[in-house]
Amino acid sequence: MTKIFFDTEFTGLHKNTTLMSIGLIDEFGDTFYAELTDYDESQVNEWLRENVIANFRLNDQQAGQFFVEQDELSLCKATTIRATKNEVNTALILWLANQEVRKGPIQMWSDCLAYDWVLFNDLLADYTNGYPQLPAQIHYIPMDICPLFEMKGVNPDISREEYSGRKASYWTGSKHNALHDALTIKDCYYKLQNEDPTA
Repeated sequence: MTKIFFDTEFTGLHKNTTLMSIGLIDEFGDTFYAELTDYDESQVNEWLRENVIANFRLNDQQAGQFFVEQDELSLCKATTIRATKNEVNTALILWLANQEVRKGPIQMWSDCLAYDWVLFNDLLADYTNGYPQLPAQIHYIPMDICPLFEMKGVNPDISREEYSGRKASYWTGSKHNALHDALTIKDCYYKLQNEDPTA
């Protein structure tokens, strides 16, 4: 089963929250990063402006555009999009379908994922039958690194950046950028498992 590590940024810790951005990285290094243009701006407070929006990588001129870049050395692909929720849904379904063709069924991993998983389902799931039906290649049980910290004897309240050693970068921004946080989750997972993700 292929592991995909993901994170979301959203407009608040409440039931009416809306998705602002999502970042995913598979265990082989391919990434998907989206900034949504139709989140509920009336819910945005100063903290979100300073910590989330300030870490967005794309600008308004790139709205509706879809980019795929390939690293010449690693051959990893980076997919980015700034668009509406419906457009991001379409792009992410395509990206996930590519993952399945190349690597098999998908196990989703996040960190303290209560809101992340609900928003992931809201973005991707088909609710025609009255319950969320995710794309078939995604395993219906998400995995959370938070209890993994505890099982490995590490305080689950530790700073993820401190534990993983991940620094801010031009490419992924810093903490509270969804792609940066997804990369940090991946780094923490492999450190907790004492595995080298590049092996």
